[in-house]
Amino acid sequence: MTRWKLTLEYDGGPFVGWQRQDNGPSIQAAVERAVTAFCGETVTIFGAGRTDAGVHAAGQVAHADIVKEATAETVRDALNFHLKPDPVAVLAAEAAPANFHARFSATMRHYRYRILNRRAPPALDRGQVWHVGTPLDAAAMHDAARMLVGKHDFTSFRAVACQADSPVKTLDALSVTAAGEEIHLLVRARSFLHHQVRNIAGTLKLVGEGRWSASDVAAALAARDRSRAGPTAPPEGLCLMRVDY
Repeated sequence: MTRWKLTLEYDGGPFVGWQRQDNGPSIQAAVERAVTAFCGETVTIFGAGRTDAGVHAAGQVAHADIVKEATAETVRDALNFHLKPDPVAVLAAEAAPANFHARFSATMRHYRYRILNRRAPPALDRGQVWHVGTPLDAAAMHDAARMLVGKHDFTSFRAVACQADSPVKTLDALSVTAAGEEIHLLVRARSFLHHQVRNIAGTLKLVGEGRWSASDVAAALAARDRSRAGPTAPPEGLCLMRVDY
């Protein structure tokens, strides 16, 4: 038996999220079906991040244990063949040590949130960005974002239904940059609370609009009250870019 580390890319739009659920298609279930079609084995796929419905990935990592002997190239190509027509691709497959775990072995997760900041709505990137038609001040958003870097109680930026044992997390980096007509939030941490990045994005949008200041963001963080922070940004702007081990 080989433990395979799989690097995945997917469009989260058609799915209810990474995790297998009864109310619709999931990425996890799609990959598990592809493995079964490839080798006839029933497996459980474990992912590094349980992305929500509509959230994308450019570098999600998962693992599966497969008895059938095959090369890495065969595993990659066979899974991609059986994943069609789902918008999921296996970018790479590599044999991993038996104690490797896609979720628990991860040391850092990198996310990007894309805001399209122009009057015209997206056509080519529809479903991939949050369209905000009012002008945003990316520099002000970046200054406010610095209030959230480090180890904090992120209750104000945590989904009410979050099941994490503790609201305390450490953001290793959070930056906001302008990229043409887009504004990108880049954030990295070992782990995140449910909706944490989307709640941060929704809060920083208020700063970009001039409705909030950096001190307002700091006050929201200190309040440890979800109602004191900004709204939850939509899922389509969020993408899991990379996982480090």
